[in-house]
Amino acid sequence: MQKWFQDAKLGIFIHYGIYAVDGVAESWSFYNGKMSYEDYMKQLDGFTASNFDADRWADLIERSGAKYAVLTTKHHDGVALWDTRHSDLNVVRRTPAKRDLVKEYADAVRKRGIRLGLYYSLIDWSHPDYPSVFEGGKAPDDLGKVNRFSGPADGVQDEAGWRRFLQFNDGQLAELLTNYGNVDLLWFDGDWERSAEQWNLPAFKRYLQSFNPDIIINSRLQGHGDYKTPEQGIPITRPEGPWEFCTTINASWGYVPTDHNYKSLNQIIRMFCDCISMGGNMLLDIGPREDGTVDERQERILLGLGQWIRTHEEAVFGTDEGIMTRYYLGGSTVSKDRGTLYLFVYDAPRENVCLKGLTNRIKRITVLHSGKELAHDIHGGVTWFNIPGTTWIYMTPEDAHEQITVLKLELEGELEMYGGSGAVVTHN
Repeated sequence: MQKWFQDAKLGIFIHYGIYAVDGVAESWSFYNGKMSYEDYMKQLDGFTASNFDADRWADLIERSGAKYAVLTTKHHDGVALWDTRHSDLNVVRRTPAKRDLVKEYADAVRKRGIRLGLYYSLIDWSHPDYPSVFEGGKAPDDLGKVNRFSGPADGVQDEAGWRRFLQFNDGQLAELLTNYGNVDLLWFDGDWERSAEQWNLPAFKRYLQSFNPDIIINSRLQGHGDYKTPEQGIPITRPEGPWEFCTTINASWGYVPTDHNYKSLNQIIRMFCDCISMGGNMLLDIGPREDGTVDERQERILLGLGQWIRTHEEAVFGTDEGIMTRYYLGGSTVSKDRGTLYLFVYDAPRENVCLKGLTNRIKRITVLHSGKELAHDIHGGVTWFNIPGTTWIYMTPEDAHEQITVLKLELEGELEMYGGSGAVVTHN
């Protein structure tokens, strides 16, 4: 795992493709029978990218506070956003856009020092060789339940066809990993439809690393990825190792004009704080319109998130995961030198904030956005048993940030928390 990823904290996911023309769910619309495959593919004729401006995208990403971005270069529908020589099903040859969108995106984000991530679907429900075998090579008992886009409906498997498909994937990935400069991160999807053996793992991963030994690969590689990717639901228990929470800004991955179920800015910031409190990143998704513009509501949320991050950046970047919620009923981070504790106050308190288990002496407490110094008291504790008292930080609603407040606790020595269950006091 590269250090940059664990320090990044925030990435922006971009679901962009022909599905934005009619504003339907990407790929799943035809797979699940919501519309015919033929009607889905008619969207190729309406995909213009007429107002696509990669520099504007990159500027928005930079202003959001994100350190990396991930673009859907090809979803499960098989439509590539670059001029792949392995298929004519791409926006350069088959749509009015006639532009290599991956190149423009890669150039723009790299120019701003944003790490380059590419999403690639291992599934291709348009490729004739993809539905040649079943997961694990085992035919289901009921062929009537086989989806013709993902498996042979007649039950007859074609291993030669599957090998051709793997060569097709290898070829497209070679293009992505050689034609656009250094790719920092590959974000796979769709591994669930085949086994690790069928995906030719771990040799497939070694093939990818041959283009860039430092490339990071997400978890959707049948157990051979580098970090975990919980989706839509924030983990309750911290995942082991490096991880990233991917989520939508409303309820849809791509652009769906009828989806008005937007999360508020406050909710997005709180979710972000929850992620970094547990040592993870957040990958926040936007879905541009077919012309390449971003919905103003999505822009406002990204800009608001970036403004909050810039105001509180010392509590975000250069920090490690915070203390457990048994100590503090909120989020937190800790400075790399373990000498400063940052508490995220999600709601305006009536008169104080409660912190339990802190054994360090506190040198100073300030409200990060205003610099105001706050008073505190410590009640209880048994010093000769090294049991700390309860710290009460006197904060009022007037001290609160309009979104989420950060309190900076400067400590004597490295952070140390008491995790015991108390004791009977026998030496009063």
